Amino acid sequence: MIRVWDPLVRVFHWSLVVAFAVAWLSAEEWSDLHEWAGYAAVALISLRILWGVIGTRYARFSQFVRGPGAVLHYLREILARREARYIGHNPAGAVMILAILVVMSATAYTGWLMEDPGRQSLFSHLPPVVASALADDDDATAAYGGEGGLEEVHEILADLMLILVILHLGGVALASIRHRENLARAMITGDKRKPEPGDID
Repeated sequence: MIRVWDPLVRVFHWSLVVAFAVAWLSAEEWSDLHEWAGYAAVALISLRILWGVIGTRYARFSQFVRGPGAVLHYLREILARREARYIGHNPAGAVMILAILVVMSATAYTGWLMEDPGRQSLFSHLPPVVASALADDDDATAAYGGEGGLEEVHEILADLMLILVILHLGGVALASIRHRENLARAMITGDKRKPEPGDID
């Protein structure tokens, strides 16, 4: 076994799981808890982005983020049931990580805007098409308390986040089965099986 995931990566991963779960479950009934879960998610994402630049080898974006060609090739290899085992994140997993970071950040940002209707004035610099999609047609107060455009965007992003989580779980299960390696356990212990012939380090 070799150590792949450092403690910060593991703590980030499971803390973001908790933050999203709390935010999702508290959305309707506990607004204060919902807000604080969003703030926690933003803090975690900010730390992860920093660690993705200066962190340990397998935590760095430069180690696992690849171009569209590599991602498409990996997806084709999955369909052909001959994808290589990656010691760090595989190309599809890298795309999922980036998508989760972006969508969770956008969800938190729209929630932050909803928390104070005055913040929606930040849209004044956006093109009219974008601003009208994010702002309520009636007034800022309705967007905070009613079914305004900004609230709808926030809910769509939250739903998209849930879809990403489900896809992520499916990808983890598939890779775990194909490569005979419990990836969920590896994200707890930090350890994975040493590279074997054909593996990509």
